[in-house]
Amino acid sequence: MTERAGQIIIALVLAAGAAGVLTGCAQADEGAGVGRATPPVRTIPFELYTHCGIDEARIGSTYFEAETPLSDGSGNPPEGWGNPTQRGTMTLKSETEAVFTDDAGHEVKFRARPGATAVKHVCA
Repeated sequence: MTERAGQIIIALVLAAGAAGVLTGCAQADEGAGVGRATPPVRTIPFELYTHCGIDEARIGSTYFEAETPLSDGSGNPPEGWGNPTQRGTMTLKSETEAVFTDDAGHEVKFRARPGATAVKHVCA
């Protein structure tokens, strides 16, 4: 009887351990995104201001700057871009990265300007 009781106790301990491991895995997987500062990728319709070239974008309350500003050299958008705006979509990759694309095939990558409360320069 003692041997049988010992086998039952060992079986219960092993079962509890396995259940704990399984529960731990399930909880770890379920909570994998908890506490991350990066929001999910999302795409929104966007009208990009292009009048003085493609240099900045305001998304919500965050000011972004183009990784590679684009202009015709005279402070206007390059050929093939609308003026004063270009309609397309902005894909928010993270809190600090965004990509503008449109049906014409344009793509501009933007990075957030930490602490910015206004545009870098006002276009005349």
